[in-house]
Amino acid sequence: MHDPKELPAPGVPELAFAGRSNAGKSSAINALARRRRLAFVSKMPGRTQLINFFSLGDAAFLVDLPGYGYAGVPAEVQRHWEELVGGYIASRASLAGVVVVMDVRHPLTPLDRRLIDWLRDAGRPVHALLTKADKISRQAGQQTLATVRRDLQQLCPGATAQLFSSLKGDGVEEAAAELARLAARKNKSPG
Repeated sequence: MHDPKELPAPGVPELAFAGRSNAGKSSAINALARRRRLAFVSKMPGRTQLINFFSLGDAAFLVDLPGYGYAGVPAEVQRHWEELVGGYIASRASLAGVVVVMDVRHPLTPLDRRLIDWLRDAGRPVHALLTKADKISRQAGQQTLATVRRDLQQLCPGATAQLFSSLKGDGVEEAAAELARLAARKNKSPG
């Protein structure tokens, strides 16, 4: 959706995916939905320019938000993305939580921290996926995960994090369980 007025009417819980361009956001959505080409995967960053909704039937929507931090996009387009995504995150009644997708080799960049601060201030639950975990050793992955979890508790108390590899399928079940928990919590909440 390019215009907030075109968003579907609020209803079932929405689980939004946000992350830097090329962090593996579309691949994570595809792995979690168990579909190869649901979200478009590109080697070129900055391809997702709209808010894309993927229905999981009556259970939830997975929502692919435009990636941030790609310098090759004109400033005017970046401002539009910020307004579109900012409005969605701040006011969307059916938003159950935001999955912040970060490359495990480059987690918690200044832009990631800014987004997490924003989500905390908006009262949105945060779950961090440290993607591309197959690109580093298991020991390095565990060390990075421990550091990110510690830093997240200071940035956004209650935020959760995990390792994830859409290539190998590692962490898919854990992420799916966390998304189901967020959706169920939203279904129980009055607003």
